[in-house]
Amino acid sequence: MAKWVLSECGIRPLPRIYSHCSFRPNKPSNLHINSVPLTAASPLRSVIRFREKTWGLKVSVPLKVQFVDDEGEERREEEGTSSERDEFDPGAPPPFKLSDIRAAIPKHCWVKDPWKSMSYVVRDVAVVFALAATAAFFNNLFVWPLYWLAQGTMFWALFVLGHDCGHGSFSNNPKLNSVVGHILHSSILVPYHGWRISHRTHHQNHGHVENDESWHPLSEKIYKNLEKATKMLRFTLPFPMLAYPFYLWSRSPGKSGSHFDPNSDLFVQNERKDVITSTVCWTAMAALLVCLSFVMGPVQLLKLYGIPYWMFVMWLDLVTYLHHHGHEDKLPWYRGEEWSYLRGGLTTLDRDYGWINNIHHDIGTHVIHHLFPQIPHYNLIEATEAAKPVLGKYYREPKGSSPLPFHLLGVLIRSLKKDHYVSDDGDVVYYQTDPTLIKAP
Repeated sequence: MAKWVLSECGIRPLPRIYSHCSFRPNKPSNLHINSVPLTAASPLRSVIRFREKTWGLKVSVPLKVQFVDDEGEERREEEGTSSERDEFDPGAPPPFKLSDIRAAIPKHCWVKDPWKSMSYVVRDVAVVFALAATAAFFNNLFVWPLYWLAQGTMFWALFVLGHDCGHGSFSNNPKLNSVVGHILHSSILVPYHGWRISHRTHHQNHGHVENDESWHPLSEKIYKNLEKATKMLRFTLPFPMLAYPFYLWSRSPGKSGSHFDPNSDLFVQNERKDVITSTVCWTAMAALLVCLSFVMGPVQLLKLYGIPYWMFVMWLDLVTYLHHHGHEDKLPWYRGEEWSYLRGGLTTLDRDYGWINNIHHDIGTHVIHHLFPQIPHYNLIEATEAAKPVLGKYYREPKGSSPLPFHLLGVLIRSLKKDHYVSDDGDVVYYQTDPTLIKAP
């Protein structure tokens, strides 16, 4: 039968290497054998015109065919290794350049509108004072928990706007960025310049095992030298979600310095005056809070400011952690020549926060933000949609959220149980699990 089909199609019979062959029409000029295009030099390159159509011979090893047994039931042989060759390797260099992504983003997405940016500041500050006034007016056990959740989220929104100032995506005016950034960040006890500089280091080295600054992985040697209590604090909730103030004072394990100390190795000589300025502003805010505790009482200050502040810290740690951890597929980290700005940036993740997306200024669109932090937050969604065709599988579509992103708590817990350290050796490494620390799934 097979010989008759080959004869009718005008192809000489092949040597009997495969037990079965299958034919299907392809587009003209796309003759494939085992999904690999035939070149002009290929001895099997034959194009047959049959009733003005082009037919291609397709074979694979082991061959995937359908046949009918004696009882008339269709059965399918197992798929071969061709699907394995098509598997995506997230640690492989991408087939595109940073300039390709940039070219795909519309030009207007790069435009910074200071009036539009200021309108978000006015909106958020108004909401913060309105929430505080409402909670103080009602002052009951039902209102306070709702207030803490809402106000902590708004403190986080203020941080994101100050974060835009730090990147220069708020406006093209450095003085305006600095003034607004200091007001917003100092109000929530963040040293603006100290954080801005270390966060710049994070963006410039994202995905690098040793040089990254924020939530970078511990090497196996550093991890195993940590005390048991330190390991538990780092990987057991809620402690990792309360880490930010301690990070500001002393950074992460394996690194030294402080965001408040102008002589820290975080900063170079010409940045020290900026760090001193931010530390003075931070100290002024702390002094104001002490004065308010005498005016309204420490308990009232705790309810109005203290608890929302810690809610903000939890938001910050949750969001920044999940933008670099917790994907169902392992994300690579790099060393040496394997690292590049593009490959490091492609290991970040977008996240969907439901209703919170608009409140915290779409910071969940994190991949494009990491690659191009100059883009204002209000253009990130459009820029991401434009870049997706270029990014392909290197863009990991975020899981859709309900109005409130409770699903991210499960992602966080699973990641903390599995992502503990990376190997001391290798230039492309992935998180490994310490089974003695936490019972991993």
